[in-house]
Amino acid sequence: MIHFLHKKRNASAAISADMLDPNNIPHHVAIIMDGNGRWAKRRGMPRSYGHRAGADTLKRIVVAASDLGINVLTVYAFSTENWKRPDTEVSYIMKLMNDYLRKNLLELDEHNVKLHFIGDMSRLNPVLQEAFQQAEADMQHNTGLTLNVAVNYGGRLELTQAMQKIAKDVQNGQLQPADITEQTISKYLYTAPENDIDLMIRPGADKRVSNFLLWQMAYAEFWYTDLCWPEFTKETLIEAILAFQGRERRFGGLK
Repeated sequence: MIHFLHKKRNASAAISADMLDPNNIPHHVAIIMDGNGRWAKRRGMPRSYGHRAGADTLKRIVVAASDLGINVLTVYAFSTENWKRPDTEVSYIMKLMNDYLRKNLLELDEHNVKLHFIGDMSRLNPVLQEAFQQAEADMQHNTGLTLNVAVNYGGRLELTQAMQKIAKDVQNGQLQPADITEQTISKYLYTAPENDIDLMIRPGADKRVSNFLLWQMAYAEFWYTDLCWPEFTKETLIEAILAFQGRERRFGGLK
């Protein structure tokens, strides 16, 4: 069962990793990194200022997630719908991604992070595509936290492309229609083999999934906060995990 809970951070409450049950850390956490523009606007700054602050937050949260024992972290960086934004903002976000890799790749590598970009990369600038491929190659042998960065990603697009690949394999005689199961479909997803989401986090006050990981979140626990993404801290992540640990996950059954 999917639980929806809006949780607002209590600044006066002392939050620390010691409060967590180390035997019940969510294996796969997904974050919709929302609220960069609103955060900047409240400060009288351009949206680009918020995006850069959001990139700094991502760096800190990746390290925090690794320290807390999360195995897979999937973050929503740029959706298939984000192309509708002004060209200047889109161009800035793409440049920011390249800058992020150049400045933070070494530190992520030192934390044993394995990097993976998911989405349809064909629409991206070839220079950025090459930077993504090189970063993945440089960190492919790491054995720590897997960081999936969703760029030009849409849940419906992912499922459409998975169906196209399955249809092609059926056409080529490599797969029989009767053999197609949930497990078969899962193998064709961007996030395979680590598909199932345990905890979905959305900062920024909105309460929707925005076409993110539609298949993978079937039994995810949801946690919302009014904090915008640039305000998100390790303590916020711990608070979300504490909420996760306080829930009973029945997966449609009874306990």
